[in-house]
Amino acid sequence: MKKAGTDSLKSRVCGAVLVAATGCAAGSKLQAQIPAYEGKSPSIVSKGKQTAVLGGGCFWGVEAVFRRIKGVKTVTVGYSGGTAASAKYEVVSSGKTGHAESVEITFDLSQVSYDQLLRVFFSVAHNPTELNRQGPDEGTQYRSVIFYADEDQKQVALAYIDQLNKARVFPGPIVTQVVPLKAFYPAEAYHQDYLEHHPDNPYIVVNDLPKVQKLKKEYPALCKR
Repeated sequence: MKKAGTDSLKSRVCGAVLVAATGCAAGSKLQAQIPAYEGKSPSIVSKGKQTAVLGGGCFWGVEAVFRRIKGVKTVTVGYSGGTAASAKYEVVSSGKTGHAESVEITFDLSQVSYDQLLRVFFSVAHNPTELNRQGPDEGTQYRSVIFYADEDQKQVALAYIDQLNKARVFPGPIVTQVVPLKAFYPAEAYHQDYLEHHPDNPYIVVNDLPKVQKLKKEYPALCKR
């Protein structure tokens, strides 16, 4: 692990250990499988790539979930919502930059749809009812947010949130923001593929591995073999 960001990373690990000790780990609160999107998906070509940018708490776990989905080509962790000048981990961690820890997902439309990614986002990758926090992490940089790239993504996201709220799938309302994507800034190299490089990190074990396990259990057809 590089020295940069050590204090913030250390606080994550300590927070995870404390949460585990009290039995309130984020992983233990993962939602049950939610209904599929019932709306009409935008007309799309049978082949081609698209990009989705999503924020749902610490980007380590969100990345780990989506990189295991069939049809996903690349997943990059980074920052979105703020400016290029403030897209640095130590600054973003202050919660004052406007950035959210996010993932940029490039996927093949012939293998997985945008609404399928959102289904995983809402039910596995994070808890969409927590405002400006996820598990042991607090601050606007951990907010639940969908950065839509076009009008189709916007309409699907809004319609799906409305569907889930009306069905009362969750114990509380979904607080996920749906805002236009202005830019995505890749995070520092030591954050990329973090779970793969540090599977025994206490934060990963408590908060993120349960998400990966839930994905495999609840959505086996969506998982890469």
